[in-house]
Amino acid sequence: MSRVAIIVGAGPAGLTAAYELLMRSDVKPIIIEKSDVIGGLSRTIEYKGNHIDIGPHRFFSKSDRVMDWWMTMMPVQAAPGESPEITYHNAKRNITPLQASSDPEGEENILITLQRQTRIYYLRKFFDYPISLKVQTFSNLGLPRTIRIGLSYIKSALLPIKPERNLEDFFTNRFGRELYLTFFKDYTEKVWGISCNKISAAWGAQRVKGLSIMKVLLHAAKKVLGPVNDLRQKDTETSLVEQFLYPKKGTGSMWAEVARRIVEKGGEIYLNQEVERLATSGNQITSVDIIDSVTGEKKTLQGDYFFSTMPIKELVRKLDAPVPADVREISEGLVYRDFIEVGLLVKELKVKDSSPEGHRLIADNWLYIQESDVMIGRLQIYNNWGSWMVADPNTVWLGLEYFCNESDDLWTWPDEKLKQLGADELDKIGIIEKKNVLDAMVIRMPKTYPGYFGSYDRFDDMRKYIDTFDNLFLVGRNGMHKYNNQDHSMLTAMVAVDNIIEGVKTKDNIWDVNTEMEYHEEKTEEEQKKALQAKKA
Repeated sequence: MSRVAIIVGAGPAGLTAAYELLMRSDVKPIIIEKSDVIGGLSRTIEYKGNHIDIGPHRFFSKSDRVMDWWMTMMPVQAAPGESPEITYHNAKRNITPLQASSDPEGEENILITLQRQTRIYYLRKFFDYPISLKVQTFSNLGLPRTIRIGLSYIKSALLPIKPERNLEDFFTNRFGRELYLTFFKDYTEKVWGISCNKISAAWGAQRVKGLSIMKVLLHAAKKVLGPVNDLRQKDTETSLVEQFLYPKKGTGSMWAEVARRIVEKGGEIYLNQEVERLATSGNQITSVDIIDSVTGEKKTLQGDYFFSTMPIKELVRKLDAPVPADVREISEGLVYRDFIEVGLLVKELKVKDSSPEGHRLIADNWLYIQESDVMIGRLQIYNNWGSWMVADPNTVWLGLEYFCNESDDLWTWPDEKLKQLGADELDKIGIIEKKNVLDAMVIRMPKTYPGYFGSYDRFDDMRKYIDTFDNLFLVGRNGMHKYNNQDHSMLTAMVAVDNIIEGVKTKDNIWDVNTEMEYHEEKTEEEQKKALQAKKA
């Protein structure tokens, strides 16, 4: 291999970039990862035979390219009795269940199909997410609040707020102020730690731009006509997707498999390596200085291309270049939200679903905890992510998610205090009884969510400067300071590799990738060729 790419970060974006380079070019990837594990936010952690992810990771994308990529890494096995479809480039095909294994509980790398159920827990009751128009919904809300929600939505539909100045305006225009106050405000402010009227409307455009009451109504109407079998679900808003793929052994197993193939094909991956400096010459990055956090050994790696998935704030600090003062100011003003997850093993839940066979474990993959008298924001039920995730199926393995800043007291609490907090809060809102807690563990993940406030309104000025470095590619969630899902992070890496192979200089097409669009695949091949020629020109 005649050229080298230095890739900072072994999350989905960094690993995808490395694999794409190996498969499609003569560029050798060298990945340097700050932590001692690969996967970034998409890792799976094992605790006494139980497995826990850092937040929910659905393997669903509207991009054929990403879906095909995942299924190249792992075959799909449909659940018993199911025969879902996947649309490959406008042609539907049935998924045939894999041949029964001689060891059905074996540890083969496969993708399983999961039915998605998520609900909101509010007023100590369950509400569908997104909100449905079922009788139970109105019964739980009560007649006075239901009337206020209806009138509020009509007002917003007739007199929308223009322009949308912040996230509060964004939600109000799509759901009405009363529904926003009921189901969006408290949870969103738990996640970000500030009022919705101080968060840019760009967050809504990035995450839920196509979701509205009308979309919920249309989706409900389609369900009446029959179930949705196509796993691609291209005509469904991402927030409404009802089924998805998931690696049998957890999210992290996908990225462990990718890492294995990268090394097998000649790439290199080094853990516990922290970037100290990126050397520059004119509009080129020339090398990166790294230090081994275990041995203290320092080295310099030279390369032809550099991919960065590290937080932009860290990247700018480590650029050995005459960075303009305003760019440094914007970078330092970027805000991140940090994440704590408490894994809680319990005998049973106090809340249950009713079935013809009697009461059983609720079927939710996760719950949004809208209650304002507790700090927990989201609750994972890992039993519903596959049998492999839980060591003992007679227990319930939970992930309690807390959002905070590294400067908050909560971040510094001892693990035992956080475990106690989790048990106390779930007991308080009626999810469990504390006496049924069997075990617990704690995970801390810094800079999990890039914030759409602080200096974010000036972000484009900083981006224009960073993009002047021809051989530097920002990809992934923190690398681009975008609240992305893993498929979007992967696509940014894929497009960056496309640019290297095709000699495209602009970075605009990388920044244009968006989680809710068809990822430009609605264009014909001829239109894509014309667009590529125009960019080269």
